[in-house]
Amino acid sequence: MSTRQIRNVAFVDGVRTPFGKANGGLYKDTRADDMVVRCIRELLRRNPQLPPSRIDEVAIAATTQIGDQGLTIGRTAALLAGLPNTVPGYAIDRMCAGAMTAVTTVSASIAIGAYDVAIAGGVEHMGRHPMGEGVDPNPRFLAERLVDQSALVMGSTAENLHDRLPHLTKERADAFALASQEKYAKAVAHLEPDLVPVAGFSSEGWGLATADEAPRETSMEKLATLKTPFRPHGRVTAGNAAGLNDGATACLLASEEVAASLELPIAMRLVSYGFAGVEPEVMGVGPIPSTEKALRLAGLSIEDIGLFELNEAFAVQVLAFLDHFGIADDDPRVNPWGGAIAVGHPLASSGVRLMTQLARQFALNRGVRYGLTAMCVGIGMGGSVIWENPNWEGFDV
Repeated sequence: MSTRQIRNVAFVDGVRTPFGKANGGLYKDTRADDMVVRCIRELLRRNPQLPPSRIDEVAIAATTQIGDQGLTIGRTAALLAGLPNTVPGYAIDRMCAGAMTAVTTVSASIAIGAYDVAIAGGVEHMGRHPMGEGVDPNPRFLAERLVDQSALVMGSTAENLHDRLPHLTKERADAFALASQEKYAKAVAHLEPDLVPVAGFSSEGWGLATADEAPRETSMEKLATLKTPFRPHGRVTAGNAAGLNDGATACLLASEEVAASLELPIAMRLVSYGFAGVEPEVMGVGPIPSTEKALRLAGLSIEDIGLFELNEAFAVQVLAFLDHFGIADDDPRVNPWGGAIAVGHPLASSGVRLMTQLARQFALNRGVRYGLTAMCVGIGMGGSVIWENPNWEGFDV
């Protein structure tokens, strides 16, 4: 029996659509599969040295896999994007960490030599398919008290996290949210190179989505006046949480050897990853054990991480992570270009957004060796991926 050598996996390139508001926004008359097809085609356009026939797999995530997000969307999107019919594809679901899981799953296959090149991504049209559409939770969850009823409402889990950690006040959450909006506003020029314009037709005629729709100007005074929809006199508001959004992402992954042979760039090297389960009622703490697992597998400590891309599903969830690891709320390593509170969170697509932003930041920070992308996941999970910067002076090719 032959032994396989584990290969290094490169994040070659990543793109996304502008993120739109879910109800009546940029993509109200645009199909979800067309959004992700646009991302796949853009990856091919940006990397013309890659023969489409060399792509071994297309893994696309969606949380609500029905309608135009169903029918094994990885395969159908590959065909719609014009890839040869010899290129297979599949759909994947880990709720908010769908695209992240698509990346880690195909990366594992690349590492053992099953694939050389793959595309991974995600899409969510929350305007057309609200979270939970068509879901029929097993009554045993509540009847046998396997989970509290609040575990099925993500905003309620954020309120539960405030209850568990009362030092994470609404004022801290609002301040973090305001900083996210301000950082995003200053960083738009850094984000634009990876945005894929999307043409759409509506009753007003043809239009072109070229910029994110969700960011807004605000202040601590305005944030303080917002309603708390998940609980009377609660702490979670539309201002300190990500909105409901539509959008798609996709990235190109390859073994480093194959990337070099095809003259593909290496934007990041995969170091390790971890997924972990937690109490569903406080799913926001999920990135803490998943990051501890990823660090342990990499033989690293939190002090080794020079850049953090943490998904801002709720400000309180990021604050819990920062407090656990002894990181200040305003640490410049954390979400330096803002996060989901500003840009939006189209569920299953967001993991690749985090990675694409980290890759851009690596290119500007040669002194940083390692970066982390992490997110909380519905039904009580967390996902974390550690990456190495190829622009670091000591990077070994």
